[in-house]
Amino acid sequence: MMSRFRKRPRWLGGGDRRERMSARPRAHAGFDLHKRMWVVGIGLGLGSTILVGRAMQLQVIDRGFYQQQGDARFVRELPIVASRGMILDRNGEPLAISSPVESVWVNPKELLRAPERIPELADALGIPRDELASRLSARADKEFVYLKRRMNPDDAARVVALDIPGVSSQREYRRFYPQGEAMAHILGFTNIDDRGQEGLELAFDDWLTGKPGAKRVIRDNRGRIVENVDLVRAAQPGRDLTLSIDRRIQYLTHRELRNAIAETGASSGSAVVLDVHTGEVLAMANLPTFNPNSVGSAPSDAHRNRAVTDLLEPGSTMKPLTVAAALEAGVIAPETLFNTSPGWIPNGKYRTTDTHNYGVLDTTGVIRKSSNVGAALIARRLSDVQFNDFLRRFGYGRSTGSGFPGEAAGLFPQPARWSGTTKQTMSYGYGLSVTPLQIATAYAALGNGGLLHQPSFIHGENKPAHRVLDPRIAAEVLRMMQTVTEPGGTATRAAILGYHVAGKTGTSRKASGGGYSRRYIGYFAGLVPVDRPRFAMVVAVNDPDPARGSYYGGVVAAPVFHNVMEGALRLMDVSPDNLDAWLAAQASADAKRQRAGGSAAPAMPAPAAVPGRAP
Repeated sequence: MMSRFRKRPRWLGGGDRRERMSARPRAHAGFDLHKRMWVVGIGLGLGSTILVGRAMQLQVIDRGFYQQQGDARFVRELPIVASRGMILDRNGEPLAISSPVESVWVNPKELLRAPERIPELADALGIPRDELASRLSARADKEFVYLKRRMNPDDAARVVALDIPGVSSQREYRRFYPQGEAMAHILGFTNIDDRGQEGLELAFDDWLTGKPGAKRVIRDNRGRIVENVDLVRAAQPGRDLTLSIDRRIQYLTHRELRNAIAETGASSGSAVVLDVHTGEVLAMANLPTFNPNSVGSAPSDAHRNRAVTDLLEPGSTMKPLTVAAALEAGVIAPETLFNTSPGWIPNGKYRTTDTHNYGVLDTTGVIRKSSNVGAALIARRLSDVQFNDFLRRFGYGRSTGSGFPGEAAGLFPQPARWSGTTKQTMSYGYGLSVTPLQIATAYAALGNGGLLHQPSFIHGENKPAHRVLDPRIAAEVLRMMQTVTEPGGTATRAAILGYHVAGKTGTSRKASGGGYSRRYIGYFAGLVPVDRPRFAMVVAVNDPDPARGSYYGGVVAAPVFHNVMEGALRLMDVSPDNLDAWLAAQASADAKRQRAGGSAAPAMPAPAAVPGRAP
């Protein structure tokens, strides 16, 4: 029975043990463990070498290339906007400043991948949905498109916070003018890129404009800045500009000119105030005007600075220069008499006429009564060359050199082009054209003892003066002009209590269709105080309505001079040179008050710098 279990059947894995032992070597006869380990080791070594080499190539050899490629996708160099320099008045008061704003922009490629966000963006920006969609479609190949510029920073932040793909904002600056329309024609304005377009903003654009900086940033795939890498260069703000303008006198000038235009029904007007001793422009106003904070709200014609661009025939403001030329030539004296009867003299086929028959006038009387006939008789004693050279010395026929953009040089023909009547008509202000600034410059030279300064809009520029007239003759002419504002003169409304005022009215007919129309320009040009002039001012009221009362310069323009100069003398603390007149007026007011039984009566306003009194 035991023998039955000694040998197992083959199908149960039985068989001879030796057979099984001898089968194993035959099954694994080709296997070599050491060889396989060498192969695997060599393969791993080669792979590691290749990886290390590739890493070396990427991080060392070709690092610059791949860094450049990465930067091109995510690193951007963005400009840092520089603020524009401030414009200040002579006392340091701001006239133009740059305020930070934000401009919202978009990458159309990014936004058009999420078109369902476009209506939300349009509503946030206040843009019609259809308009925004069409703008984006038209610029689908662009990466940068402005959506809305010069936004309030808080409003822009709310738009960006919506997290709309491709939408971002950037810092910009917007110009703000605190004085508004009162200073508009002097300052001008800037465009949406903060570059000067008119006025002193244009003339000094390079000075005021800053130099933008730059910084490197990393943006994500939605265009958002995730990291500021480094500062490439810092932004340099523009330089500040201090003007010769006095904000207070400018406001007075603008206000009084506006009142005059409203009262006379004139179509426009200009006024200029100069510092006699330096030529600095203290005020310059024009109407119509515009708001430089909202340039598009006014017609472009209102942007024109008429005081330096518009050419006008100067009318009787020419007569003091005619008299000065004759005094210099020695052909007349202050006491020389002229017979102006019967109120006209021939001038070729025309007549030179006066408004009245003034009879016999001395030289001072010609100025005081503003006699055209008297001025013509004086001019007849001068040669064409003498008269031409004298007027050109005073700046007529050329730009004043103020540097204001678009300044006109005037129209003053050479003597070779004069006809037989030209000199006579020029003597009382016809046949040539000048700007209000040119008249003010010429009068300032008379007030400065014959020294002419180029007008300047920059405080402390100190342009050199040159002599155009003997100081003795300048003083004689001023004394003659003083009679114009005194009783019997044509501009008593320009008189200022406590001060001697020298001036000249002018009323010129406007050229039209080869002749002259029944439309007028009323002028007053004056200096104050006479003893030591500080201010020269010219007022021109264009096309006053005769139905409102008068068109004469002594009526429509002289009151503007009075009101502005009275305020300016106080503001600048200019000592009076006619204190006796003020004391007499004060005594008269006191007497009237006493006669009225002590009832309240307004006291006479004290002139500036009266000794022992508050200015």
